[in-house]
This record gives sequence, structure tokens and C-alpha cells, in this order.
Amino acid sequence: MSMPPATSSAAGRFSAPGSTPNIAPNSAHWPVPMAVHRLQGAAAVNEVLARIFSVMRATDVAQHPERVGSFYASADDLLQRVDVPEFHTLVKFIAQSLQATAKQANAGVWPSGRHGLQLELVGLWFQIQNGAAFHDVHTHGNCSWSGVYYVQIDPVAERQREPQWGALNGATRFYSPLFPLLGGAYMDMGNAFMQNATLDVTPHEGELVLFPAFLPHKALPYVGSKDRIVVSFNAQIRAPQGDQIYRYAGA
Repeated sequence: MSMPPATSSAAGRFSAPGSTPNIAPNSAHWPVPMAVHRLQGAAAVNEVLARIFSVMRATDVAQHPERVGSFYASADDLLQRVDVPEFHTLVKFIAQSLQATAKQANAGVWPSGRHGLQLELVGLWFQIQNGAAFHDVHTHGNCSWSGVYYVQIDPVAERQREPQWGALNGATRFYSPLFPLLGGAYMDMGNAFMQNATLDVTPHEGELVLFPAFLPHKALPYVGSKDRIVVSFNAQIRAPQGDQIYRYAGA
């Protein structure tokens, strides 16, 4: 039967026309905060990092021939292995960007006052891909935030001319937390808000994309004249007095 007009719903109840809604339409309950930051002077920094990472890859592959291929990921210990000003510039940029994004994402949640929050990069590594290589869907553990910084990739117009992948050539795809529910879920117009389940980010050299570590994502296949080189990281933001703000349900 036809459903009477309704403005919103909560716990299975619809508000009557003209009444105050229980929740606002399209309201942001349990949102997924993401951010994009751009590094000033990125071209000079990226040129140096691309050379360093290419040499590190070649050295590692020479010692471990089994690692040769169109996709390469370094160990996550770059903070201990790379010591040049350009790398320090990138690390400082990542930390400052993450501090700003986490503060905005937690506005109204973090208690007021100073808490001595401590940001730690618990892993930082680079990846190089080409030849239609890709990094399949995954999440990051043991951290609250992750990010990807684009060191090197072909210009957008050049990438889009690739006949097989087109506009998705080398893109980073993010999946809605609701995505696992779509496979066996019933779908109609009532849950249309679930149907837009992916977000494709077009990479640009010098840009940093930040996202919660639980968010599934993948590096789509890439074919280009230049290798696609990115820096990824995991981060924790800890409070000396403890990190739990809300008590568990039933506690």
C-alpha cells in the first residue's frame, strides 16, 4: 500500500506531517570524515623523494629478486631509513595536516581544555606501481587514521587517454562502511542512501588524502609513462590520561 507522507524516521517511527522530525533528512549520523591537503612546494620535494624511492626499490629487488614486478611496497620503517630535508618536510606536513583534520573530525567530541594529545606515526612506507598493477581492497590496523600522499603520477589528461581504464586509471577507490551489507541486503528506494557505495579519488601530485583507518580502499590499476609512487602511513593519536571518552553500552 502507499505510505503516507513522512518527513523522517527514528527507531521505526515516522513523524506525522507538520510535526517536528525525530531526525533530519540526510543527517550525518556516524559520518566518515575525510580530508585532502596540498603540500606547498611539492614539486621540489617529490622530485627528490621519487629518486630516493626508486633507488631503494632497485637496491631491495637486487638483493631479493623474488620482489621484482610491476607492484612494489617498501617496509613501513621509512622514518628510520630516510634522512633528507625533503622527507622531513613531508613528515611535518603529514603531522600538521592530520592534527588539523582530527581536530575538526572530533569537534564536539573531544572534551574541552588541553589534553596533551600525542600523535605518532606508527608506520610509513612507499608503493610503486605500473603495468596495470593494483593494490586490492584492504583496511589498516593498529591505528585510527591513515593517509596516502601522491609523490608521482602522470597528469590527469594523459592518464584518462589510457584505453582500458580511462578516468579510473590510477585512482584510489574508497568503499562505504555499508558496502559489506549490500551483497545480501534487500534494496529498494527506502534504503537508496546505501546505494552510493564507492568514492573514487583522482590522484594529483602533491596531494595528501586522509581517512579513518577502518575505511576499505584500494589502488585501482595504473598504466602510465611515469610510475605511480605514493607514500602511505598509519597514525595513532593518544591522550596520556587514557583514550576512552564514552562508556560501553550497559556499563
